[in-house]
Amino acid sequence: MATPKQVLKSVGPKLVPFFKTVAIYFVLFIPVEQPSIFAMVIKCLPVLSLIAFVLLHGMSLGEEYTYSRRILLGLILSVVGDALLIWEDFFVHGLGAFLVAQIFYISAFGFRPFNIYVATVCYSLMALGVYLLMPGTSGAISFGMPVYTCLLLTMVWRAVARVQLFEELWTWTKLCSCVGGILFAVSDAFIGFNSFYCHVPHSQAVIMITYYAAQLGISLSVVDSKASYLDSLRDVKPQTDMQRCCSQPVSDSEDELRQDCSPCHIRASFTDDNSTLIQRKIVSMNSTH
Repeated sequence: MATPKQVLKSVGPKLVPFFKTVAIYFVLFIPVEQPSIFAMVIKCLPVLSLIAFVLLHGMSLGEEYTYSRRILLGLILSVVGDALLIWEDFFVHGLGAFLVAQIFYISAFGFRPFNIYVATVCYSLMALGVYLLMPGTSGAISFGMPVYTCLLLTMVWRAVARVQLFEELWTWTKLCSCVGGILFAVSDAFIGFNSFYCHVPHSQAVIMITYYAAQLGISLSVVDSKASYLDSLRDVKPQTDMQRCCSQPVSDSEDELRQDCSPCHIRASFTDDNSTLIQRKIVSMNSTH
């Protein structure tokens, strides 16, 4: 398992554009009340740099890059959502883009291990959030917001469930996607409460800090995705070979040999031999007396 130092040394230089564009966004810090094409570009640059980061770690149509492709598609749709949310009139369209992005993230994280306890916590929080925010919604948002919230918390569930801390089946990159998923939900929670419940002080800064950190964590999870895929193939192959061997037809002589060497037959033979020896010993003792 790679250490944080190794991960940082490997990916650090490739993340320089991301940190520079994030710095530019917060230096300029164009208020959301002043939408413009320039504001859209500045807002989208950090996630565009993360798209480049994912591509630099390799990309193809092979199965070993399935995870990376899905994360890449999620990032692309997130950029579309960022661009649309600049203008209030396109809020529903931006929500739709992020909704599809969450589907790609969920498909990348998968549904194993299941972890019903994390699911219970996530969906309980979802129910609470929808209950609090629904009175402030109207129109298409009344339908779109609960659907998006459900997908968002499903993504968080799958991101957290991947990290099996107590079973020591985790990596730093999986932990990054876990933190990223949680921060994504935190960022969107601030958006929801600020838009539909009550005003949140410094909401734009809090939302964008948690959002960029979330996308960074999710993007970092592609670093060892190819190696993890190859490791899973190596684990599956011995089991497949054993199943193939057991399923092959055998001749009568091979079948007899296999039965002779089976554990049950060996135990039975050993028992018969012991019984014979005991009987011989009893006969010899009677003849002596």
